[in-house]
Amino acid sequence: MRAAVITAPGEVEVTEVPDPAPGARQVVVKVSACGLCGTDLHILQGEFAPTLPVVPGHEFAGEIVEIGSAVTELAIGDRVAVDPSLYCHECRYCRVGRNNLCERWAAIGVTTAGGAAEYAVAPVANCVKLPDHVRTEDAALIEPLSCAVRGYDILRSQLASRVVIYGSGTMGLMMLELGKLTGAASIEMIDVNPERLETARRLGCTAAAASADELDRPEGWDVVIDATGNEKAIQDGLGRVAKGGTFLQFGVSDYSARATIEPYKIYNQEITITGSMAVLHSFERAADLFAAGALDPEIFISHRLPLGDYVSALDAFKRGEGRKIQVLPGA
Repeated sequence: MRAAVITAPGEVEVTEVPDPAPGARQVVVKVSACGLCGTDLHILQGEFAPTLPVVPGHEFAGEIVEIGSAVTELAIGDRVAVDPSLYCHECRYCRVGRNNLCERWAAIGVTTAGGAAEYAVAPVANCVKLPDHVRTEDAALIEPLSCAVRGYDILRSQLASRVVIYGSGTMGLMMLELGKLTGAASIEMIDVNPERLETARRLGCTAAAASADELDRPEGWDVVIDATGNEKAIQDGLGRVAKGGTFLQFGVSDYSARATIEPYKIYNQEITITGSMAVLHSFERAADLFAAGALDPEIFISHRLPLGDYVSALDAFKRGEGRKIQVLPGA
């Protein structure tokens, strides 16, 4: 089968690899669509401790074409979205329900072969069957949505919070949509990309600007979300948290990124600084939200390209073009 393969840091190609075979409690999924994500760029840089070569792609959905000998929950022909998370279920963090902090954390498309291929293997427990009205290609959005749901689990924000989100790429826009659903009083977006800000306006944000200085919030925001991973944006956002407010580090930064905090201010103003790591007990809820129409795929997906264009798709993603870029292995 054909697959995109990251062969070494900075090197990726589309090539032939062996067809996968399922274990007893696994299924083989014919991939309909696979989304590109900032995590893929980190893997390309050799971060997240991946063992290379690896087939990337942790955001994918498709049709089951083969099942393992002990699989009874799903059948050939079922359409599924796949939670890429792989946990040991044995370490302290898994035992206390914090599986996303697993000491042996792994993920399909990060540490094992993923969905940037014609076929991918997944545990049956990681597959969520899609309802008839959800298009299979669109369902690749469920994984990033599940990360956003986890972010709001961490926030536990009150009704009528004033929210600002740094970054109006796919994840920032998803946080915008969830903020609307969770009863924010206002949601303002900051991005240097005018096209992305226009999408945020289209989705109904309260205001959008290239800098927080352009927004009339001298007292700051109750909730500040960084969805960029950018060092300068993070540093600016840390200084915009209102008294009693929360800063959420949601975007994935480079390992080398650094920011300065003011310990006295954090103490004196009871500011919370927290983070959100991937998916935790949120994939099924994201699937339900998606099926209920929480996101419009036609707005969120800007590019649908054949697998053979994976390298150029990755380059476009690096340049900040569009919103969610997908590759369609069957195209």
